[in-house]
This record gives sequence, structure tokens and C-alpha cells, in this order.
Amino acid sequence: MDGESFTLPLRPLVEKGGKKDTLPVRIAQINAQRGSFRDVTEESLQAEIEARKERGAELEEEEEEEEKEKAVEEKKPPELDATERHELLYKRRAEIIQFAAQAHMEAIFALDFISLLLSKHMPRQAETSISPHLKQKVPLGSLNVDVIKTPEKSASAQRDTTTVARGWRLESFNAAANKLLKAASRLENEVAAETKYWEEVLAVKEKGWKVCRLPRERQALGVQYGFLEATPTFRDRGLASLRRADDGSLVLDRGLAPSRPRVVRIRVKKNNQVTGCSKLSQFMAAADDSIENRILRSRDILFEEELFHELTREARILASSGVTTRRNLIQFEFSEGEEILFDLVDLDDVPDEADVTYRTPEHDTLAEAVAHAVRILLSYAHRQNLQRRTQIPPPLTTKKRPVPEYQLLRPILAYLQHSSHVQSLRSFLRDLYRILKSAGLKSEYTAAPFASLDLLRKEGHASAVESLVKHFLDPLESRFSGTMANQTSTFNAKVRTNLSGPSLGTEYEFSIRLPNFPHTQPPSRVGLKDEVEAVIRHLITLDLTTFISSISKNASNAKAAAATTPTSDKLLVWEAPFAHHGELVALSPSTQRTKKLSLHLSRTELTLRTSWLGDESVGGVDDGQRQAGKLLYSWTLDDADKPGRKTLEEVIAEASRDEEVKSEA
Repeated sequence: MDGESFTLPLRPLVEKGGKKDTLPVRIAQINAQRGSFRDVTEESLQAEIEARKERGAELEEEEEEEEKEKAVEEKKPPELDATERHELLYKRRAEIIQFAAQAHMEAIFALDFISLLLSKHMPRQAETSISPHLKQKVPLGSLNVDVIKTPEKSASAQRDTTTVARGWRLESFNAAANKLLKAASRLENEVAAETKYWEEVLAVKEKGWKVCRLPRERQALGVQYGFLEATPTFRDRGLASLRRADDGSLVLDRGLAPSRPRVVRIRVKKNNQVTGCSKLSQFMAAADDSIENRILRSRDILFEEELFHELTREARILASSGVTTRRNLIQFEFSEGEEILFDLVDLDDVPDEADVTYRTPEHDTLAEAVAHAVRILLSYAHRQNLQRRTQIPPPLTTKKRPVPEYQLLRPILAYLQHSSHVQSLRSFLRDLYRILKSAGLKSEYTAAPFASLDLLRKEGHASAVESLVKHFLDPLESRFSGTMANQTSTFNAKVRTNLSGPSLGTEYEFSIRLPNFPHTQPPSRVGLKDEVEAVIRHLITLDLTTFISSISKNASNAKAAAATTPTSDKLLVWEAPFAHHGELVALSPSTQRTKKLSLHLSRTELTLRTSWLGDESVGGVDDGQRQAGKLLYSWTLDDADKPGRKTLEEVIAEASRDEEVKSEA
């Protein structure tokens, strides 16, 4: 063979992968290139083939032109300097040597393998071509090769093999069928559970609850049962996730909510005995444990916790009004010896009706009314927050805006205190005017409790409940008016209770009309019940002295006009030099002695006493002497319905006779 025609490869052969792409890979490629198989039609493929042929012809022409250009460029070797040419030459020489060494090693390995294989039958010939290293490590004749003919299987063996193969196939088919049936059953159960879950979710939404995605778990649903206008602490706790149980039923996951529900309880104590308590039965778990009842119960429990939190906040600023707070207890006194207590109790630990002996229906009703009132006031505060949030916000400032306390305790405290003052004054006037009526006087009084409340008036676009609550948040006012013994003498009293201002309390304003004492005026403002009763008693006593003086003068003038002889008995004329003390005096014409008439009015009786004064000055007598004397007559509360009672005019007529003066003189 000529040396010029011999070629030796200097690079290793690169084997191409014999594996073809699998069918799923081909389908994926087709989908990526052409889209869905529905878009592949015979016409589109034919048009694509024609376009590819035309494009192929154009590409061949372009490639021929590029090859010609490359050939021209290759004929022009790049100009290199001597150093670069030497480096390139050494590099190419090293590559050739490396490829030649690799080919030499592969040829030696092949020769050793063939020589070791032939050493079994021709050891001498093989020994000459085997390498010394292999000869030392492996003995000659250790590798041999034989041609083995596979024995033919019998017909029975072939049948057995076929039967075993058929059995394995059948078992595989049965296993696949069982897996498919299990998957179908599991899928059916999953569909039923998912259908049940979504049906209950839709039922919750149809009830009016807000269903949304959880902020930190977007793949889960939640229900908003809290109040969006509450403080951030309770607003964030009002969102519970709706989980799915294994059977598809809805599970309400309340998250950070306490496991033991607690509610606000209101009790009324009188003389350190519990006499009334609000009902807690509406917070107990219902027998029908549906998802609707669970959501409602969760909302109520969260509302109760927020309610007690806001009550505690407000109670801290009402310490000057007698409100005291402890760990889980708020209490204040609304009347003498009567207190109201707020506490947060665990529903599981609430004892059965304690102190049943001391419970009264009146105080039970009061506790229930206070319980409803505080919950309505908290809902009204939420509504006010919503209205403020919908308005234009105030300008931004660096100072943090304070969060004012809700008005929950103040309206209740003001109402109870105002009601207590009104009832006390009304009872006092009823007893007082009953005594005046038993004395034959035509005095009357009128009462207008809570005259400031106009429940029929509606405030703008507000609802009826909002208008009602707004009236109770304004200052409360009641009015009393009455006439006295003289029909021209009247008094008016206003009882006013403020919810805010310097102090939470009740004040009385008086306006009087006494024609006989035009310069007498009561205090402008009175704050104590005893002072109010004293003022009213004093005004009526002052008017009674002028009434007695006027009727005695009229009787004396009438008798003087009807007298037949100048020696007829004359009636005493009562004067009131000490009217503010309830004292009248009269001078006896026959003996020239002074007779004193003392008038004393209290809540239980009206008494008249008479006594004689000496030659000393009337203004110099002391209080002990004023109270002493003979009891002339007394009217009590029980005398109003008794027959045969004397009137004040009759008693004064008897006390004005001068015959009595003569006999006693």
C-alpha cells in the first residue's frame, strides 16, 4: 500500500446517540412548535412543505455563495509574525502527540486482550505479543472463550412459560384495575367532601357573613364575624378560617380566640346582698351545633370581651364619680346602699342561681336593662366610628391622635343617678302635698320626669335606635312645678344631670314666685337632696305663714263688719314678723298679751303649736322657747283619707278666738 494513501485518525471518534426521542417527548415538541393537534390539517402541512422547499432552495443558494466567500478567504491565510507562528506550531504538535499516545495505548490494550485470549490454545505465539506488565499480573491461559448452543425447550416447558407469562399479565391487569377502582372511589369521596364543603361555605355566605381569603394564607378561606369598626386588637381577632374536615364538614378555626368563653355579667347589690342579675342563657352553647350557631357564638364572645375592655378603660377616668375597678370587677353606687357590679365571668364556671333568697324582680329587670344598654351603646360607638371613617380625614400632624373612651358607663351612671334624684324628689313632693291636702289646702304639683327626652323626634337621616341613643347621651333634665297655700305663689324646679364637664353629677335649679316676699330667692344651684327638701319646706312654710295671716285678717274684718254691738268678741289677727322661722304672733285686745303660733312642716306631718309670750321682746326668744307650747293640731300622711279631720282654716279660726284668751287670762 502506498504511503500517501494511508490515513491515521488522530482524534477519538464521537459516537452519536442511538436512542430516539420517546413519544411523549415528540408530542411535547409538536405542541410547543405547532400548538394543539386540532390546528394541524393536511392543507396546512402541504402548504408548509411547499414553503419549506422554496425556502430550502433559497438557503442552498445563500450557502453556496457563503462557501465561495469562505474559500476565497481561506486561500488568504492570516498574516502572523514569527513568534505567533512558532507558538501555533508547538501547540498543534502537542495536540498531535497527545492523540497519537492515546491511540497507541488503546492499541496496546486491544493487543493484550487478544493475546491473553489466545494464550489458552497457542501459548507460545501469544507470549511474544503480550506486554510484560500483563504477563506478571495475569497467568497465561486464564481467559478462555467457548461457543455455547442454547438447548431447545420442550413443548411442555414452553407451555409452562406461556402460562406463567399469562398469569403475570393477568395479575398485573388485576392490580392495575384495583388501583383504578381505589382511585375512582377516593376521587368520588373527595368530590363528595368538596361538594359538601362548598355547599356549607355558600350557606354561610347566604346568611350574610363576609367570606374572604386569609391575609397570610391565600389558599384558605375565612369568615369575618368580628366588627370592622372595633379597635385593631379585636378587629383582627374577628377573622376565623373555614377548614375542611375529612368528611367535608366545615370546621371553624378561631385561631387566637380563648378556648373558654367569657361574658359580661351585671349584678345589683343592696346592703351587700345580690338582689338582681342579668341573664346569661343566650350565651350558652345551643343544642344545634351548626356552623351558623358557632359563628354567632364566636361573634358574641368576642363582642363581650371588647365590651369589658372598653368598660375598664372608661372606668379608670370615672374614679372621681365613685367608680372603682379591680381585676375583673367594676362597681359603682347609683343610690344609697345600692350598687351595680360588672364582671367578666367564665360560662363554664358560672354557679347556679346564687342567693336566690335575696333576688327581686325589680332588680333583675334593672340588671337586664343595664346589660342591654351597655351593648347598645357599644354598637352605637361602632356606628360612630364608621361615620367618622367615611368623612374627610383631618390634616396630618406629627402628634398621635388620642383614642377617646367610649361613653358606656357615663350614660348609665347619669341615668340611674338622675332617676334616683327624680324619684326621691317626686316621693318627697307626694308626701308633702298629701299633708297639705289633708289640711284642706288646694295645693297641687306637676312632675315631668325626663322632659329632655323626645323619643318621637328623629335626628336627620339617623335610624330610630341611633336617635334614641343620642337623646340619652345628652344632658338629662326633669321639671317639677307646684302651687302653694296661696294660689299666686308657685315654684319651679329643674333637675339636670350632666354626662361630661368638670364633674358627672346632678344639680337643681329653682325659680319661685312669692308676691308677699318679692326679694326672697332660693339658691341658684343646689346639689344635695337634703338641701333641696329643706328649700321646698322653707318655701311652703313661708307661704303658709302669709296664708294664715291673710285668712285671719279676712275673718277678723268679716266679723267686725257683721258685729251688732261694739262689745262683741273680736278675732285675733295673726302677723308674721318671723315668717322665715314659721312663727306668727297676735295681740289680744282684752289682756294686751301676745300669743305666738308656731308652724312646723316636715315630710311626715304639719303641726301647729301655740304659746304665750311675756313682756320681753318677741325677737329675743330662743329656739327652745319657739318649739315649746301647746299642740294645737297636727296633720299626718294618714289623715288625708280620714273623715272628720279639721282643715287649716278651721284650726286657725279656733286659735283666733279671743274667748280663749279671756279664759286663759
